[in-house]
Parts: sequence; structure tokens; C-alpha cells
Amino acid sequence: MCACEDGGVPTPPTAPVVATGLVGGFAIARYSGRRELGGLFLAGCGVWSARQWARSGGPGLAIGLGLTYAGAFGVSHPLARKIGAWPAVFAVTAVAAGAAAALADRR
Repeated sequence: MCACEDGGVPTPPTAPVVATGLVGGFAIARYSGRRELGGLFLAGCGVWSARQWARSGGPGLAIGLGLTYAGAFGVSHPLARKIGAWPAVFAVTAVAAGAAAALADRR
């Protein structure tokens, strides 16, 4: 179910945006050969999500989930050396999107 902002316009839950940012950012970087494009996409999804988290739960929630999102990106790199790139991206995405769903989207 979507929450409504001030204008009564429904906003999507953040967990799918978090998942899209992590998976999509990696895919864009990998298949375009342009890491900065993937990073820009990742950052855009993160900024949008952080804004929603701040609105729904305040700055503490936004900071906590923002660190989880950024941490997932960071952890995916060393994890990829152990289990492979795509499995690492999917694993950290599950954690970050799960945290967003549990802590922000159920409000």
C-alpha cells in the first residue's frame, strides 16, 4: 500500500526503489561500461528513498536506512570476490530492501 504525501498523491514503498537502485545501478555500470552512470542511478534512488524515510520516520530513520543502503553497496564489493558479482548484489539487496520494508514501509 502506498503512503500519500501532502497533495494526496500516493508514493511507492521504498523497498522496491532500494532494490532497483542496487540491482539497477550494478547492471547499468556493468553493461554500459560506465561506472559513473551506475553510481548516478544508485545515488538517485538512494536520495529519493532517504527523502521518503525522513518524511515518514524522521532523520534517525533516514540516516540509519541510508547507511544500510550505502553499506550494502560497499559490502557487495568484497563479497563479490567470494561468491560472485550477481549473487553478492542480490544478497546485499535482500538485506537493504528488507530493512526498508520492515522499518519504513510498514508505517
